[in-house]
Amino acid sequence: MSQHNAASPRRGFLARLFALGGLAAVGGAQAAESAKPAEKQERFPGDPPQHKIVYQINEAEWEYQEHILNSISAMIQKYEDNVAIAVVAFGPGIHILAKQPKREVPAMIRERVKGFSENYGVRFIACGNTMSTIGWEKKDMVDFAEIEQVGAAALMELQEQGYAYLAW
Repeated sequence: MSQHNAASPRRGFLARLFALGGLAAVGGAQAAESAKPAEKQERFPGDPPQHKIVYQINEAEWEYQEHILNSISAMIQKYEDNVAIAVVAFGPGIHILAKQPKREVPAMIRERVKGFSENYGVRFIACGNTMSTIGWEKKDMVDFAEIEQVGAAALMELQEQGYAYLAW
């Protein structure tokens, strides 16, 4: 088969993608490609993960929070148990870690946060300064929430430990 003929099906595929959704479809195809599991690395039980990432959640809008949770899910799908994930919540984003949030947090967001913690070991860190501003104490937070006095300092310290920092 000639090189031209081999490229034709691909061109036709790309043309259909543009017809179905333009650049958004291409972006979705690229996202699906990047979501494939990484090649499995040999690791012994107790070995630290090769990859580390820290996210910040500092907004209350559920769409924003959902994007971050979707990214966490993609990282877990790609790297399985070979990634350490931490999330630092401060400002309006801290409500995802409260037992009785003062801002609306959809049940689906609360369930996903809990599931990531319980099932995948994702660390959720609440900013103590934000908690003080709201009048919250440790007892007001979900059981799996870690408390750090200064959320920004927790972000910095995790980066110093080799965590990649991702903010939306």
